[in-house]
Amino acid sequence: MARIAGIDIPKNKRGVIALTYIFGIGSSRAQEVLANAKVDESIKVQDWTDDQIAAIREQVGSYTIEGELRSEVQLNIKRLMDIGCQRGIRHRLGLPLRGQRTKNNSRTRKGKRKTVANKKK
Repeated sequence: MARIAGIDIPKNKRGVIALTYIFGIGSSRAQEVLANAKVDESIKVQDWTDDQIAAIREQVGSYTIEGELRSEVQLNIKRLMDIGCQRGIRHRLGLPLRGQRTKNNSRTRKGKRKTVANKKK
């Protein structure tokens, strides 16, 4: 099992797929990393040599990934909430940010239903 950027890469998958297990590396960036490291995309991780793994580690290290990227995203969200813009307010209230309707759906953001009792007559 190869270990890149503190993440155990699955050894039975192709290189392009395995690199996407790292937070901050998608399929296009994985292809770019393997091309720059001169490693064939179709080779499985278990067949990588130590030199290839070192080259891939070097390429991956040039990107903002994992913990650093997660903290950067959290700081961006906190900044939006501090300045009180529309997206920041929606974050604060736990509502969807991008214009979705909330009357019927958006259970993922709003959480479990909170039943409100009817007013007695």
